[in-house]
Amino acid sequence: MYLQHFGLREYPFSLTPDTSFYYNFVSHHEALNVLLVAIRNGEGFIKVTGEVGLGKTMLCRKMLKALGVEYVGAYIANPQLSGSALSATISAELGVNVPPRARADSALRYLNSRLTQLAAAGRHVVVVLDEAQAMPDETLEAVRLLTNLETEKTKLMQVVLFGQPELDARLAQPHLRQLKQRITFSYRLQAMDRPAIGEYVRHRLTVAGYTGKPLFNGSCIDMVYRASGGVPRLINVLCHKSLLAAYGPGRRSVSPQDVRLAISDTEGARKLAPRWLSWPIWRSGSSAIHLPASSEDEL
Repeated sequence: MYLQHFGLREYPFSLTPDTSFYYNFVSHHEALNVLLVAIRNGEGFIKVTGEVGLGKTMLCRKMLKALGVEYVGAYIANPQLSGSALSATISAELGVNVPPRARADSALRYLNSRLTQLAAAGRHVVVVLDEAQAMPDETLEAVRLLTNLETEKTKLMQVVLFGQPELDARLAQPHLRQLKQRITFSYRLQAMDRPAIGEYVRHRLTVAGYTGKPLFNGSCIDMVYRASGGVPRLINVLCHKSLLAAYGPGRRSVSPQDVRLAISDTEGARKLAPRWLSWPIWRSGSSAIHLPASSEDEL
């Protein structure tokens, strides 16, 4: 497809949260600093919220990679777990061999033993819960109780909650106030501004192997900014479809017309193109390349 045409090694605007494409724009930079400082200070609960598509999963994976070898990460992507299932999943992530029919209190003792063992070896456990806004109340309460596992001087487990803004409303409920009171650090992600989008697009193209003249001129970036609202996932979708539209007739760079076609073909984008441009990009003569399905926190 367009890889060879534009001199690329890989697709630059995939939705998968590949940390090799991570771009450290202002909001992600601040959030990552908050996370690393809080974790290294041994805080029990940390929370990061942001709208759909702002790159929470990418940030989460970057954080786990940035932690040193003295940290052990357990990433939980499925929010629809019961309290007991969550404990079992965390145990499995930490290499705990819990007998299949063990009672809940016995399973907790196995987990506590493993956490104590890791702490004695100088290892710190960080549990990351993605899509936390969708967790049942029972599970959120189970998370709070798990953080009661501690020695005289330190918590045996730290928890980072990643979620959409609805998580704040969930935690404002009176019956979850004990959990809310334990959150000592929090951050709210923001969208990219116009200058950041230009750098972001160039960065991803460079990582993907592009070395030529700019593929997106200033006018194209302006259109991507207005249509995406600075949301990274939408930026990726629009840029990918714009490259498809340019590739069809064999153009070597993206034109405003290509971006208009991408906008008209993308749900969720702010429509800037007139009605007569609303036809599928793949009619430009190239076969469609479908971006991989992603969770709501992937880029």
